[in-house]
Amino acid sequence: MLLLGLGILLAMFSVGATEEVTIAADQELHRDLARELAPRFEPHLAEGVDEGAINGIIAGLTQINRRIDVYLLEADGEIKGWFMDGRAEPVLTHVTLGPIMRFLYGDPPPILGDDPTSEGVTKPFSVSPISVMGQEGCYLYIILQGEDYDHVFEMLRSGLMKQLVLRAALLAFIITALVGLLLFWWVSRRLSKLQSVVTDFESGQLDRRFDVKSKDEIGRLGSTFNVMANRIETQVEELQNTDRLRRELVANVSHDLRSPLASIQGYLETLQLKEGTLDSEKRRGYIDVALGQTKRLSNLVAQLFELSKLDAKQIQPHFESFPIAELVQDVVMHYTPEAEKRGVNLRAVLPEEGLPLVRADVGLMERVLTNLLDNALRHTPSGGTVEVRPELNKKDVVCVHVSDTGEGIEPAQLATVFERFSRADSSRSRAVGNGAGLGLAIARKILDLHGGAIKAESTPGKGTTFTFGLPVAI
Repeated sequence: MLLLGLGILLAMFSVGATEEVTIAADQELHRDLARELAPRFEPHLAEGVDEGAINGIIAGLTQINRRIDVYLLEADGEIKGWFMDGRAEPVLTHVTLGPIMRFLYGDPPPILGDDPTSEGVTKPFSVSPISVMGQEGCYLYIILQGEDYDHVFEMLRSGLMKQLVLRAALLAFIITALVGLLLFWWVSRRLSKLQSVVTDFESGQLDRRFDVKSKDEIGRLGSTFNVMANRIETQVEELQNTDRLRRELVANVSHDLRSPLASIQGYLETLQLKEGTLDSEKRRGYIDVALGQTKRLSNLVAQLFELSKLDAKQIQPHFESFPIAELVQDVVMHYTPEAEKRGVNLRAVLPEEGLPLVRADVGLMERVLTNLLDNALRHTPSGGTVEVRPELNKKDVVCVHVSDTGEGIEPAQLATVFERFSRADSSRSRAVGNGAGLGLAIARKILDLHGGAIKAESTPGKGTTFTFGLPVAI
């Protein structure tokens, strides 16, 4: 239906254009017809209208050209006479002078004037001034496509329209088919490429992407696929990394739980086997060791529980303003006995001008400082120094530095020091039974909840410094 409608429109346009060109050509060809006939008519119009002589002249013309109708007009356009090969009188009594004036002024064709035989119909014409019975200002008005022409044209128009409609429809069908096939090939080619990329991606080639070269629907579809593929690839990498961490977590937890459990079991079996043979001092020693292992086991379970809640975001910080200097002093005083027991010099270095209040969760910040000091004391030998130094920087942030003079951390291990179960020196840590490698991971998780960060700087053999920042309370 679309092609048929297009064919009809093309045919109508073609017929209209052809008719307009024909009218313009016919009028231009016969432009001087009235001017040439006027001298031949004037002798027969001097004393009156000699219809016989004029009809004779017109009859001679119509033998060659049957299309013309001739009219005599007064200066105001009124029809004084007509010569239409014996047909009925004209319908109109006057002819509009506007087109006649345009014709006489030399306007280009087509110029259409009134057809006196039909009301509201205009046709091409030729006109020339003429004198009628001594009266100047009259016009010889010749319709170039008269009634006979109309009859013949209407008979031919229907057949011509049918032919043009069929040809136009056929031409439109052929052009549409060719363009459609070309577009189908172009669209299907790009869709095939996109399908190939999707198939490869589905088969496991996660690096496959669609080459986007346009912004149309297929281009936007390809861009959307690329974004989705990037997200899936990232998620797969995260899942693989999470799975790796899970396996490491299970292995580390199994090892860290097995060691204290085996120690507890061994000492309890010894107490059971040697019951009655051990003196009170050895018995108390065995019990103290077993109790220490249970405390270590309890601390590991508590840390795992705390880290799992931080991972699940079940712990939400309660922000408040508090003096960071007082918190540092309290934590240092709490760890002073432990430091003295280890022979380590522990001190808080506070600026003389004082520090402003910071905004954070007091309890969680205390946990961060506790974990950092516990880590620093474990890795600082006797005679070493551990210090906590808060200071105000230029960005309205109080930075807290926890430094030690321990064995330090190798550069290769520094990047993973905040991962769970990470140890700067795993052999040493396991040998002395110190820490499960969760303290620094918990500290980083807490600072993540605060929107902050923690970093580590270390020189092997000289010591390590951990730094984190807290915003100044407004």
